[in-house]
Amino acid sequence: MTKRDIAIFLGIDAKTLYNWEKDKPNLYKTVMKGLAYDEIVRLSEDTCKKAREMQKEFEIR
Repeated sequence: MTKRDIAIFLGIDAKTLYNWEKDKPNLYKTVMKGLAYDEIVRLSEDTCKKAREMQKEFEIR
């Protein structure tokens, strides 16, 4: 996601996000880490789903 996309997702102006990065670095880092965490969880869920599908495909019947 671009910073503009992130701002839209958060419901704030892109300039606000840029200001946070400059003036409130801890808030900015917290927001960015939260978004990264959400993405990691989504990717992990996708990976688990694919692994289960592969397991079923290769099970001995």
